[in-house]
Amino acid sequence: MKTNFSLLFYLKKPKNYTGGHVPIYLRITVAGKRSETTTARSCDPSQWNSKTGRLKGTKEASRTFNAYLDQLQAMVYEAHQSLTEQKTIITAERLKNKLTGKAESVRMILDIFKDHNRQVAALVGADFAKGTLERYQTSLKHTSEFIKWKYNTADIDIRDIDHDFITSYDFYLRSIRRCANNSAVKYLKNFKKIVRICIASGWLNSDPFVNYKAKVKVIDRVFLNNEELQRMAVKQFVTERLGQIRDIFLFSCYTGLSYADVYKLKAFEIVTGPDGEKWIITKRQKTATPTRIPLLPSAIAILNKYSDSPICENSGKVLPVSTNQKMNAYLKEIADICAIPKKLTFHIARHTFATTVTLSNGVPIESVSKMLGHTNIKATQHYAKILDLKVGQDMSKLRQLY
Repeated sequence: MKTNFSLLFYLKKPKNYTGGHVPIYLRITVAGKRSETTTARSCDPSQWNSKTGRLKGTKEASRTFNAYLDQLQAMVYEAHQSLTEQKTIITAERLKNKLTGKAESVRMILDIFKDHNRQVAALVGADFAKGTLERYQTSLKHTSEFIKWKYNTADIDIRDIDHDFITSYDFYLRSIRRCANNSAVKYLKNFKKIVRICIASGWLNSDPFVNYKAKVKVIDRVFLNNEELQRMAVKQFVTERLGQIRDIFLFSCYTGLSYADVYKLKAFEIVTGPDGEKWIITKRQKTATPTRIPLLPSAIAILNKYSDSPICENSGKVLPVSTNQKMNAYLKEIADICAIPKKLTFHIARHTFATTVTLSNGVPIESVSKMLGHTNIKATQHYAKILDLKVGQDMSKLRQLY
């Protein structure tokens, strides 16, 4: 990518200057940013032509002096050509370092990103979930492809990450990658962590995100209403596999567990609670937050149904859960069979627990938040906002009084 620059030779008078020779400096400017270096030469100000940036006169001494400055200027152009051929992003500081022969400590953003991901991979199962690693890997892939698209190079120096980089990356995700708002914001949030590492390590002097403003938009969460939930529960399926997927989905509807937590749920995590009833006591895989859920009769019935399953007996798990991809594929078929006009995914079961099963039946939001394993109640409040039915039920009580 071609980058224009300008250079200027000028006199730099020292503080408290009273007379005599003044050092000559070279100033390089790229995109409004300057970098300066001494020429190791000086002259009497009366001999200097500020318009031409050279000594006045045509005598041999002046010609020799000016030829030296011409040589320095040519060296800057050669440095510019060299950096251009290397497909390096050109800055004033980089041109000056090339001219003076100062070795740069180069750190490339994708190398730092890859190193971060290697550390996350090593801690999967301890500090991080597998899904977290997958998100960072996808974010790395998008970042790499953006750099090729924007800069026509495989990687760039972290010092070239600026506000223009961030806003261009945002545009790329939304236009070229066709990401929705929330996806674009989350990918940039992942990238921001890498930038924070660079700042904390002293590799970046300023935060390129400082003037970037983007917010996650609250979306309406899809869930099954009570009629749809009951229709699915009583449906008789032709194949055993569909019935099994339905049962596991319903178990999540009755407990609020995510796919990952249902998949890993072991028999020893089903215990007798303080009320003498069966409870699930586990930790969320995503956040390691403790979760304690009293089991409803419908959930217990599903557990009993699969208590003799060979898959469960061999694995120690309570349900024969397939991969998330297979579960979601079958759920689309189940939705068609049950005449449910919604795009079902396994995560909708968690939404259904929060809305139809608990909040709409008067369970306090604080209790729902605790059972869902949310780290703050704001996450649970998103569900409460969409329960117009519950608002109608609450207001009906007032109609009897007013």
